[in-house]
Amino acid sequence: MRSIFLRILPILFLPVLVFAQSVITVNDSWIGTGDNKTMTSNNIYLLDGSVFVEDGAVLNIEPGTVIKGKETHTTGDNASALIIARGGKIFASGTPSQPIVFTAESDDVSDPNDLTVDDRGLWGGVILLGYAEINTTTGVGQIEGIPSTEPRGAYGGGHATPNDDDNSGVLRYVSIRHGGAEIGSGNEINGLTMGAVGRGTTIEHIEVLSNLDDGYEWFGGTVNCKYLVSAFVGDDDFDYDEGWRGMGQFWFAVKDPLLGGGRVAEQDGGTDPEDGTPYAIPMISNVTYIGAGVNNFPQGDGAELMIFRDNAGGKYYNSIFTDYNGANGGKGITVEDLTTGEDSRARLEAGDLRLVNNIWWNFAAGNSLAQFAPQQFVADSLAATGNQIVDPQLSSISRTNDGGLDPRPNAAGPAASGAAATVPADPFFSNVDYYGAFHPTAP
Repeated sequence: MRSIFLRILPILFLPVLVFAQSVITVNDSWIGTGDNKTMTSNNIYLLDGSVFVEDGAVLNIEPGTVIKGKETHTTGDNASALIIARGGKIFASGTPSQPIVFTAESDDVSDPNDLTVDDRGLWGGVILLGYAEINTTTGVGQIEGIPSTEPRGAYGGGHATPNDDDNSGVLRYVSIRHGGAEIGSGNEINGLTMGAVGRGTTIEHIEVLSNLDDGYEWFGGTVNCKYLVSAFVGDDDFDYDEGWRGMGQFWFAVKDPLLGGGRVAEQDGGTDPEDGTPYAIPMISNVTYIGAGVNNFPQGDGAELMIFRDNAGGKYYNSIFTDYNGANGGKGITVEDLTTGEDSRARLEAGDLRLVNNIWWNFAAGNSLAQFAPQQFVADSLAATGNQIVDPQLSSISRTNDGGLDPRPNAAGPAASGAAATVPADPFFSNVDYYGAFHPTAP
């Protein structure tokens, strides 16, 4: 399967041409502590089980390289996956014309029709682990999808000596497709999992297509992420937990009309304990979040496009939230409000949860604040921070591999200019005057 997003922006990928490359099978013994290995574009690499890049090891991946996950692995592991352990590094820097592709063993990456958007869970995914701070009791956790008996699945640097500047390497122009293998009842692997990854790591120009679980999930950490795509995943598109405090810009998500798969954005705070600090307060600008369509009733969708809970905060600026389906309510936003106070309403009232100058449109619950944001304190906050209820006039929405998806706003429409919210003063952010992830006239 090729990327269905060819015609949107340079951040999205062309098909990969494969010319009779040799297939090299790699397992966990392929790279060890202190090794420096390179995957080259003249080969296809087949992951057989869990392959760890251990502490002190470096994995380099050339532009245009294809890495596949073995669907019937021989190692006894839960799934075929690539895991960058704490202290390990990956340098995978593709280009717009030569992306690095992680996909299933059965995927012919040069054939747009061999696998469909509904082929999910065929292998595991990509996992990065670091030493930044998380808000669990000990400041250390064991990542989802890795057995508790595997010490290389640990993430976090502890509360005494975390390293928020930790560097796990570079992921740039990378496509992750058809992953999310189920390793137990209700337990799947995300497309890209980041556990306590530090801000020294570079994550940009990434797409996750047709993953069975979440597209992206952050467990604490401080890593910043720019130009992310999540499409047709089986659960949430963007999910953060345990005190992620990074920054994000230019994110795009679109839901499948049949398998809505949770929410577009699930923002969680602490888990052990729920009031653990540091709180999750990422700053995110210029996203376009598209649901499964107001007239569709997909399986497994959430009651709202986004939720904040468990003391999670977060700040969204200059974004577009639209077209959310109605199987379980079709709301735009919920902020957890509990009698105990271990909730995200406390973060909103403290100023740690703000949605500023965004466009909301087309919710199955209705297009008034009272309908898509029925909690009065949430509606009052949105009304006070420049949010608009207006059609963003996106060019076209398609949820099939027909080349018809074009989420750029109409050049004469309300989302094309006038985005007034000032993004945080950090060089990470690009100052643009349009709403959402896409410039209206981008090629």
